[in-house]
Amino acid sequence: MTDGLRRTGPAPAPGIVHFGLGAFWRAFGALYIAEAVERSGGAWGIVGVSLRSPDTRDALAPQAWAYTAVEIGPEGDLPTQVEVLTDVIVAPEDPEALWAALDRANLVTLTVTEKGYCHVPSTGRLDRARAEIAQDLRTPAHPASALGYIAHALDARRRAGRMPFTVMSCDNIPSNGALLRGVVLELAAEIDPALSEWIAAEVAFPSTMVDRIVPATTAADIDRIETLIGTRDAAPVTHEPFRQWVIEDRFCAPRPDFGAVGVQVVKDVAPFEHMKLRCLNGTHSALAYLGYLAGAETVAEAAARPALAAYLHFLWDREITPVLTAPPGVVLADYTRSLFDRFANPAMHHRTWQIAMDGSLKLPQRILDTIRETLDAGRVPRGLFLAVAAWMQFTSGRGLDGSEIEVKDPMAERLRACWDGDPGTEEVVRRYLALAGVFAPDLASRPELQQGLVVALDDLRRHGPEAAAAAIAG
Repeated sequence: MTDGLRRTGPAPAPGIVHFGLGAFWRAFGALYIAEAVERSGGAWGIVGVSLRSPDTRDALAPQAWAYTAVEIGPEGDLPTQVEVLTDVIVAPEDPEALWAALDRANLVTLTVTEKGYCHVPSTGRLDRARAEIAQDLRTPAHPASALGYIAHALDARRRAGRMPFTVMSCDNIPSNGALLRGVVLELAAEIDPALSEWIAAEVAFPSTMVDRIVPATTAADIDRIETLIGTRDAAPVTHEPFRQWVIEDRFCAPRPDFGAVGVQVVKDVAPFEHMKLRCLNGTHSALAYLGYLAGAETVAEAAARPALAAYLHFLWDREITPVLTAPPGVVLADYTRSLFDRFANPAMHHRTWQIAMDGSLKLPQRILDTIRETLDAGRVPRGLFLAVAAWMQFTSGRGLDGSEIEVKDPMAERLRACWDGDPGTEEVVRRYLALAGVFAPDLASRPELQQGLVVALDDLRRHGPEAAAAAIAG
């Protein structure tokens, strides 16, 4: 074995800046773009950006930004060496390098998770109470958020009379392009109303739907991949075989040849994103909370439990797909069957705890929107009520057996405080529903939701996650 991974050829010229160079993007978008460059050429090298941690930069720099992506499927592990990254910048350490990269970019992409958009999930508006936004407004030339860097870089383009870059969210958020556009416009209006008007008129924010399961890379993965490829890679990623990327056909600058590598460029992303967010992400979250409370470490372990498997199918068949419009050419029953196969893949060690983090930001679009539409249709979504109850129990910081849970969530302290003083179930539910950042007031005030959550939380605490799920699935 050699000492470490090495690049085999020159990197493409940079044309993309990506905020949030985590495992998902490196196992998904970067692979598509690398294939597009190989197929059609172009200056589409990716400059990765971290707003805080230098860890990814430090791991990739000795490898000249190359890394291994390993597909984990039924036929074994299939490695690919990816060489589309050209640099990784830690913004606080080298802001001038980031400004230079943004100056030459045609496309800026983001996978910064829900909290990176600095918005209030229940309204989609800019959260001006966030420390990052306060800094962006106080010192626009020295921002803290991705939004701040984007707004300032676009302002530089405007003042120079140059064409803007396209800004594209690749996070699992409904109407992510519209959300990103809205918060950037709000921030820009605070900096300079003329900037906000220019962005509204000139800059494209296409919405996207992204789909690939990418577990966090572990030390055991790194050791296993070293054996597989015969050299040490300090920053590999693993992923399932399946992938799907749907992009709204809305750009204001040149773009990679997405169509050449299977990306669907469409007029309307909404049917695809609703299907994925609710069918995949919604049940992923439900299974994560119930599975974790049941002692299942991974999604595959949870899906292997008969009661939880039956519960998943109940959610899809009885509560989620009845309020969905299928995208063109998609049969929802076939889609959900394929999702279960993906969840049940034992080679994918996707931890339930990992999926469970940041639930206060995820639940509104993954689960609460479906609850609202089901209630509007005159039906009671008992299965989704149980998922929300499991989230409540998880965020109490204690399992049903009294074990401690490490809760990672921007609202962790407020969620835990809902349990202070050993309140009864009705009071716990009342306190959660008062969290307007999660539950929109018009939904929280609905008696069917309040009563349903009380029943679900009682059932969960009395009978346990598997028995409660089995009672619903029948």
